[in-house]
Amino acid sequence: MSRTSRGDASYAAALAGRDFRAIFAASAVAITGAVVSAVALTVEVFERTGSPLLSSLTFALGFLPYVFGGTLLSGIVDRVPPRRLLASCDLGSAGLLAAMALPGMPVPALLALLVGTGTLTSISSGAQGGLLRSVVPAGSYVPARSLLRISAQVAQVGGNAAGGALLAAVSPPGVFLLSSAALAAAALIMRFGVAPHPASGAADGTSLVRDSVRGLRRVLADAGLRRLLLLGWLVPMFAVAPEALAAPYVVGQGGSPALVGLWLAALPVGIIAGDLLGVLGLSPHRQRSIVGLAAGAFFVPYLVFLVRPAIVVALPLLAGAGLCGMYSLGLDALVRQAAPEQLFARTMAVNSAFLLTLQGLGFALAGGAAQLVGPAWAIAGAGACGLVTVMFLRPRAGSCCNLT
Repeated sequence: MSRTSRGDASYAAALAGRDFRAIFAASAVAITGAVVSAVALTVEVFERTGSPLLSSLTFALGFLPYVFGGTLLSGIVDRVPPRRLLASCDLGSAGLLAAMALPGMPVPALLALLVGTGTLTSISSGAQGGLLRSVVPAGSYVPARSLLRISAQVAQVGGNAAGGALLAAVSPPGVFLLSSAALAAAALIMRFGVAPHPASGAADGTSLVRDSVRGLRRVLADAGLRRLLLLGWLVPMFAVAPEALAAPYVVGQGGSPALVGLWLAALPVGIIAGDLLGVLGLSPHRQRSIVGLAAGAFFVPYLVFLVRPAIVVALPLLAGAGLCGMYSLGLDALVRQAAPEQLFARTMAVNSAFLLTLQGLGFALAGGAAQLVGPAWAIAGAGACGLVTVMFLRPRAGSCCNLT
């Protein structure tokens, strides 16, 4: 079998396609708008209720719809053409965000609207993953996924900063309207920037929920694919511990609140650097062969937190851990190969659902552990759990050597 050339496996090759450029731009705009709105909603709920618990729960609530939309509604990604589905989800989210800006909107209604936007986002994530396979050459799939991951990291960091800056100038309802405009813009980019592609399946008379559950079973029935998906879900679940415990650790070390922002940026910066180095410096075969090694190395810096390192030491440790996030490159390629083409969009929907849901669970578990043993030991414990997970789920020898 012929191997993918380095020329195909490049960022330039991925960006050469008009469809992918539109998907890339729409994704960056949509994620930024969603992050900005999440910041505004947290502030709005706190100002209305005075409850730090309710304010923090808005973040957790944003994760919950993923397990619903990505499992019970995942069948829709095979029934609706992806361009139409993606544009409709972005436009629907824009409408729900605009509704949040209505005067006197009760807090329960705001949270219900948040669940609605999360459900739409969970559906669009799966549709985007399936569409990506159709719009880029096989060799460019991993660089394309990498670019989307990098844009998501940048949008997260930039969106949080932009949300804070906007709230200093306008009220939360005003920020909701700006976020709504960003989602509407993403819908327009998707509608007019991407060529039409057919749906990957067709309704056979089965109800959407029944079809979705049947597809979930088919995805998880394949032992090899299930193993790869579990690795891709559980590593991020344990990896979020430092982000979940940023404020307690920094404040406990006597750091200023400004250092919390640097702490939260350290891991994403490392992840971005890891993706860039992996795509630019490693062949596709090498990317696949180091999945287990890099995923395990991700958690080694976490073990250093047993000795409560100073913040000046902890920041490089987190950036170094993020650098090992390059394991995602090879894992993306292995999942693409393991998932049957006719089941790929469904696989991506399920993948997005459990990835985000388990990350939300990871935040909760890290917080609970920190209550018992303190943030430093909680981070180290997450690292130990992550290492054990990788030992059991790392790709078996030979699974990385048969891709074209």
